[in-house]
Amino acid sequence: QVQLVESGGGLVQAGGSLRLSCAASGRTASLYVLGWFRQAPGKEREFVAAISWRGASESSADSVKGRFTISRDSAKNTVHLQMNSLKPEDTAVYRCAAAKSPTAWVTKEYDYWGQGTQVTVSS
Repeated sequence: QVQLVESGGGLVQAGGSLRLSCAASGRTASLYVLGWFRQAPGKEREFVAAISWRGASESSADSVKGRFTISRDSAKNTVHLQMNSLKPEDTAVYRCAAAKSPTAWVTKEYDYWGQGTQVTVSS
Protein backbone atom coordinates (compact mmCIF):
# COMPACT_ATOMS: atom_id res chain seq x y z
CA GLN A 1 0.00 0.00 0.00
CA VAL A 2 0.96 3.60 -0.59
CA GLN A 3 -0.24 6.58 1.41
CA LEU A 4 -0.42 10.07 -0.07
CA VAL A 5 -0.81 13.26 1.94
CA GLU A 6 -1.31 16.63 0.27
CA SER A 7 -0.54 20.02 1.73
CA GLY A 8 -0.23 23.62 0.64
CA GLY A 9 -3.72 24.57 -0.46
CA GLY A 10 -5.41 27.79 0.54
CA LEU A 11 -6.98 31.04 -0.57
CA VAL A 12 -5.12 33.31 -2.97
CA GLN A 13 -5.98 36.25 -5.17
CA ALA A 14 -5.98 35.95 -8.93
CA GLY A 15 -2.47 36.25 -10.28
CA GLY A 16 -0.98 34.80 -7.12
CA SER A 17 0.91 31.59 -6.49
CA LEU A 18 0.61 28.47 -4.39
CA ARG A 19 2.80 25.41 -3.99
CA LEU A 20 1.16 22.07 -3.33
CA SER A 21 3.07 19.13 -1.95
CA CYS A 22 2.30 15.42 -1.94
CA ALA A 23 4.22 13.20 0.44
CA ALA A 24 4.24 9.51 -0.41
CA SER A 25 4.92 6.72 2.07
CA GLY A 26 4.65 2.95 2.17
CA ARG A 27 5.58 0.79 -0.81
CA THR A 28 6.78 3.69 -2.96
CA ALA A 29 9.24 1.48 -4.83
CA SER A 30 6.23 0.05 -6.70
CA LEU A 31 5.28 3.40 -8.21
CA TYR A 32 5.73 4.58 -11.81
CA VAL A 33 3.83 7.85 -11.99
CA LEU A 34 2.61 10.53 -9.62
CA GLY A 35 -0.03 12.94 -10.78
CA TRP A 36 -2.24 15.82 -9.73
CA PHE A 37 -5.93 16.02 -10.49
CA ARG A 38 -8.52 18.62 -9.60
CA GLN A 39 -12.26 18.75 -9.30
CA ALA A 40 -14.37 21.86 -9.09
CA PRO A 41 -17.95 21.82 -7.75
CA GLY A 42 -20.33 20.40 -10.35
CA LYS A 43 -17.53 19.45 -12.71
CA GLU A 44 -15.75 16.21 -13.57
CA ARG A 45 -12.32 15.41 -12.26
CA GLU A 46 -9.62 16.89 -14.46
CA PHE A 47 -6.02 15.82 -15.01
CA VAL A 48 -3.54 18.57 -14.15
CA ALA A 49 0.00 17.21 -14.35
CA ALA A 50 2.08 14.07 -13.84
CA ILE A 51 5.71 13.14 -13.34
CA SER A 52 7.55 9.86 -13.42
CA TRP A 53 8.54 8.50 -10.04
CA ARG A 54 12.08 7.60 -11.07
CA GLY A 55 12.71 9.11 -14.50
CA ALA A 56 12.40 12.54 -16.03
CA SER A 57 9.09 12.33 -17.89
CA GLU A 58 6.45 14.97 -17.27
CA SER A 59 3.04 15.80 -18.62
CA SER A 60 0.59 18.61 -18.01
CA ALA A 61 -2.82 19.72 -19.20
CA ASP A 62 -3.03 22.47 -21.79
CA SER A 63 -5.04 24.57 -19.35
CA VAL A 64 -2.10 24.86 -16.97
CA LYS A 65 0.90 24.79 -19.33
CA GLY A 66 3.21 27.71 -18.73
CA ARG A 67 1.66 28.39 -15.31
CA PHE A 68 2.00 25.16 -13.31
CA THR A 69 5.19 23.17 -12.82
CA ILE A 70 5.42 19.68 -11.38
CA SER A 71 8.61 18.50 -9.72
CA ARG A 72 9.85 15.65 -7.59
CA ASP A 73 12.09 15.46 -4.52
CA SER A 74 13.18 11.84 -4.57
CA ALA A 75 15.07 12.07 -1.26
CA LYS A 76 11.85 13.08 0.49
CA ASN A 77 9.42 10.98 -1.59
CA THR A 78 7.56 14.17 -2.33
CA VAL A 79 6.05 15.69 -5.45
CA HIS A 80 5.33 19.41 -5.72
CA LEU A 81 2.98 21.40 -7.91
CA GLN A 82 4.04 25.02 -8.25
CA MET A 83 1.07 27.05 -9.39
CA ASN A 84 1.68 30.56 -10.71
CA SER A 85 -0.59 33.13 -12.34
CA LEU A 86 -3.57 31.52 -10.72
CA LYS A 87 -7.03 32.20 -12.13
CA PRO A 88 -10.46 31.90 -10.51
CA GLU A 89 -11.13 28.92 -12.78
CA ASP A 90 -8.28 27.07 -11.05
CA THR A 91 -10.44 26.88 -7.92
CA ALA A 92 -10.92 23.21 -7.05
CA VAL A 93 -9.99 20.41 -4.72
CA TYR A 94 -6.58 19.18 -5.81
CA ARG A 95 -5.74 15.54 -5.25
CA CYS A 96 -2.47 13.71 -5.58
CA ALA A 97 -2.52 10.24 -7.13
CA ALA A 98 0.00 7.48 -7.68
CA ALA A 99 0.10 4.70 -10.27
CA LYS A 100 1.89 1.35 -10.26
CA SER A 101 1.80 1.04 -14.04
CA PRO A 102 3.34 3.23 -16.75
CA THR A 103 0.08 2.88 -18.67
CA ALA A 104 -1.23 5.63 -16.40
CA TRP A 105 0.49 8.11 -18.71
CA VAL A 106 -2.17 7.25 -21.29
CA THR A 107 -5.13 5.89 -19.32
CA LYS A 108 -4.96 8.38 -16.40
CA GLU A 109 -5.94 5.44 -14.19
CA TYR A 110 -4.26 5.63 -10.82
CA ASP A 111 -4.10 3.20 -7.92
CA TYR A 112 -3.73 5.41 -4.87
CA TRP A 113 -5.26 8.76 -3.99
CA GLY A 114 -4.76 11.41 -1.38
CA GLN A 115 -7.66 13.09 0.39
CA GLY A 116 -7.18 16.39 -1.39
CA THR A 117 -6.47 20.01 -0.59
CA GLN A 118 -8.68 22.98 -1.39
CA VAL A 119 -7.38 25.73 -3.64
CA THR A 120 -9.53 28.85 -3.90
CA VAL A 121 -8.61 31.71 -6.22
CA SER A 122 -10.53 34.94 -5.70
CA SER A 123 -11.07 37.46 -8.47
